Amino acid sequence: MNNTPKPRRLATVKNTALKYPDANITESSLRWLIFNGHENGFNKCIVRIGRKILIDLELLELWMDEQAANGGAA
Repeated sequence: MNNTPKPRRLATVKNTALKYPDANITESSLRWLIFNGHENGFNKCIVRIGRKILIDLELLELWMDEQAANGGAA
């Protein structure tokens, strides 16, 4: 039985936008989501290390699924 936690998949805003081109996620849209994270629930996808902002890709995918289930309301 292996109890080591699964490593988090983290990416910069730029790399996240490049990773999801079919979802039409741009750097600008990600920055808007980050800025408004407390209103739209996106703050749970963000990892801040000093001034560096990283996106947890697993949590981002869960957040996108939630948005799709709620009719896309951010």
